[in-house]
Amino acid sequence: MAVELVLRSTRVITPGGTRAASVAVAGGKITAVLAHDAEVPAGARLEDFGDDVLLPGLVDTHVHVNDPGRTEWEGFWTATRAAAAGGITTILDMPLNSLPPTTTVDHLRVKQEVARAKAHVDVGFWGGALPDNVKDLRPLHDAGVYGFKCFLSPSGVEEFPQLDQERLATSLAEITGFGGLLIVHAEDPHHLESAPQNPGPKYADFLASRPKDAENTAIQNLIDQARRLNARVHVLHLSSSDALPLIAAAKAEGVRITVESCPHFLTLTAEEVPDGATEFKCCPPIREAANQDLLWDALADGTIDCVVSDHSPSTADLKTGDFATAWGGISSLQLGLPAIWTEARRRGRTLEDVVRWMSAAPAALAGLGAKGAIEAGRDADFAVLAPDETFTVDPAELHHRNQVTAYAGKTLYGVVKSTWLRGTRIADHGTPTEPTGRLLERQN
Repeated sequence: MAVELVLRSTRVITPGGTRAASVAVAGGKITAVLAHDAEVPAGARLEDFGDDVLLPGLVDTHVHVNDPGRTEWEGFWTATRAAAAGGITTILDMPLNSLPPTTTVDHLRVKQEVARAKAHVDVGFWGGALPDNVKDLRPLHDAGVYGFKCFLSPSGVEEFPQLDQERLATSLAEITGFGGLLIVHAEDPHHLESAPQNPGPKYADFLASRPKDAENTAIQNLIDQARRLNARVHVLHLSSSDALPLIAAAKAEGVRITVESCPHFLTLTAEEVPDGATEFKCCPPIREAANQDLLWDALADGTIDCVVSDHSPSTADLKTGDFATAWGGISSLQLGLPAIWTEARRRGRTLEDVVRWMSAAPAALAGLGAKGAIEAGRDADFAVLAPDETFTVDPAELHHRNQVTAYAGKTLYGVVKSTWLRGTRIADHGTPTEPTGRLLERQN
């Protein structure tokens, strides 16, 4: 197929490192990564980004789109516009907070139909594992979901109940039987129930109500189950640094476990959360700066595999001033890349690290073999980043349906100049184009 497009930069992040290069594209695929001064084939268009960095489009495997059913909280149109503006080219939608939840094939089809015409980026779907839907897990797997999410403590919505340890074992055995992946909200309900509960505006009271022990115990139990069944499991939104030795030991032993953390745990700290500022509320919670330092160490040594948003928005009225009753979730889909890059550069990490954590590793987690790298054969998905330019977060400029964010007023490094999906520019200086995203299904 004849080359249609060449993207050129003095800084292209490839699996082999950062280099000056020209990237050839045909039919929505990368066909070659060439020398910077390679001749542009006849009939091909050249896009020269100068010294701006060309990196693979980010892959966010943890997004709550809430559509249909709670579309006033978010929706495929707004969520995928925000993703495109933030350099993300693929998202995987979580199975809960929409109505219906993605817990049967029929429910999956409803969600796919809603998303089809609204997707500005590529969209795949997780299924849900509930106490009463074990019979639905293999059909959902065969229908193309990328794995199954469960909660070990209350999810916050009645239609998505948690699994106790017995039902966790049953679901995990079923999923392992067909080679699937279970992704887990790991907080132990008994530790949560016994923690002090002091409603009100004080962040310290909320933090005490979600202790590290809840995460640590749930993760240890999950490791034990995964070891027993030789199951593949993934820990969602890790915030407790105390669990890191457990995870590292399990990995060294050969337990098939991977782990993610999120921009809010890696860039925000408990010490900076004002009382009553429930835009900072999430579960598990944002913890102290010393805890955050250890999470960064674990990213550096590979104990934590990837960084994804856990974008979990709501309407502004649900963010009441009481941490006990406010909706728990951080809206960050559009801001994850600059937020992580700002902190990474401060800590001496590189953009290559950020690409590994936010593109390559999430793509590998979900088995998205066409995503996550700039190399021949992959989808021509890119973000163009000016890493040394800064901007101040103005909620009014976000494409999320509800412009509530814990990052308001923060100055961040890294301006996304444009985003490209299969060789088509889908966002230019923060303004998305018309939707061209596709619905994805697991292929293996």
